[in-house]
Amino acid sequence: MVKLGGVAVHGYGGYIPRYRIKAEEIGRVWGQDKSGSPVVEKAVAGIDEDAATMAVEAARMALRRAMIDPKKISAIYVGSESKPYAVKPTGTIVAEAIGASPTKLAADLEFACKAGSEAIAIIAGLIRSGQIEYGLAIGADTAQGRPGDALEYTAASGAAAFILGRLDDRAIAEIEAWSAYATDTPDFWRRPSDKYPMHAARFTGEPAYFRHILGAVQSLLEDDGYALNEIDYFVFHQPNVKFPLVVAKYLKVDQEKLSPGLIANLVGNTYSACSLLGLVNVLDQAQPGQRILLASYGSGAGSDAFLIRILDGIFERRDLAPRLAELIEDKIYIDYSMYLKFREEIIMR
Repeated sequence: MVKLGGVAVHGYGGYIPRYRIKAEEIGRVWGQDKSGSPVVEKAVAGIDEDAATMAVEAARMALRRAMIDPKKISAIYVGSESKPYAVKPTGTIVAEAIGASPTKLAADLEFACKAGSEAIAIIAGLIRSGQIEYGLAIGADTAQGRPGDALEYTAASGAAAFILGRLDDRAIAEIEAWSAYATDTPDFWRRPSDKYPMHAARFTGEPAYFRHILGAVQSLLEDDGYALNEIDYFVFHQPNVKFPLVVAKYLKVDQEKLSPGLIANLVGNTYSACSLLGLVNVLDQAQPGQRILLASYGSGAGSDAFLIRILDGIFERRDLAPRLAELIEDKIYIDYSMYLKFREEIIMR
């Protein structure tokens, strides 16, 4: 566990595409009954959207809430496993789009679904060491799922962005502590030449997801003496709805503390943005003095856990950009053929 006192969230933003496809519609094509699926529908990037455009949208919302000159942002890290360029950073695209260019540091990160939380940890370290004044951490993905594979029902699109800086009386929240847990556990992988990832099915639960989430969370709690009853909200990575509920049950956390950040049933698994969008949804409703425990997970495998305390600045900043609930409700349903077109599975010649 690492104390991060003095590092604060100054702005945040989440972006979810308007297009959605229901699990029932995907099941209809493959002859599977998904009427009782816990992931009811998922967000799908439009034909003109990718991880970079969504990162820009989320970053712009974060900048509106931060109320700072974008030129003060000295580092931009974008976590994604679906970046549009194999050799070209998405971070420089974001910097140019929001008026932060030229910036000192810009790079893309990969660690499956926890690449976005890795960006937060790196930015926090740069701020705490005095190297930068403000940094921007982003998780953005248009997740891949092979047609007919179980991932196709959940792999979704979205982005979340956080502007971090030094703690002051205008900050939205303070990052009090951080911990992490990583091992070489190959539950999910994709080689450079492959379009779709491979996964080890149920192996991805135990010993992958549960071992690493619990390892990071328990380290955070035990090393610094925090008690579960001191935490008001819990946000766990949500590849589906079941896994976070199992972690909550193991930790004996009331579901009411989990529900505000549990959105996978409505938008799917947005990979690098997944747990971060859950955090965005909680920030949209949490009150000063309340604490949030965020635990990401990335296959391969690892977990980052953060303890975040809400500050009075939330009242001034929260409504300077759309709340995530508004984006979740603003939706257009598409059928499977349109979904294939958006995913470029069918292309007009």
